[in-house]
Amino acid sequence: MDATASHETRDREPALPDPKGWVDLCALEDLEVNWGEAAIVAGHEYAVIRTNDDLVFVTDHRDPRSGALVIARGIVGRHGERHTVASPLYKETYDLATGECVAGGEYTLPVYPAEVRDGRVRFRPAA
Repeated sequence: MDATASHETRDREPALPDPKGWVDLCALEDLEVNWGEAAIVAGHEYAVIRTNDDLVFVTDHRDPRSGALVIARGIVGRHGERHTVASPLYKETYDLATGECVAGGEYTLPVYPAEVRDGRVRFRPAA
């Protein structure tokens, strides 16, 4: 998914932050449960992940260890009460709320504030 296009309209203008810095990405229903999608906002790639309890998390799409753009293709799950994504390359598992590597690894996945408002997914991108 690209923030400049939705499933229905590929001709939409690029998403711009509102006065408080939030960017509208897509409708919640556009995201599959326990799956990630990649979104490009202002040239930066993000992973947008919807969990089975309809929470949405936004992280960097870039794997902190390898540098590859793969996080949206990671395995979404849980570690105890924490929502997680496992990198599809080296299998580090990251807390989607904090970016912390839950196995105590040295890598941290950048995470961004996200919310669902009126059925729309919004987030505050990197400055």
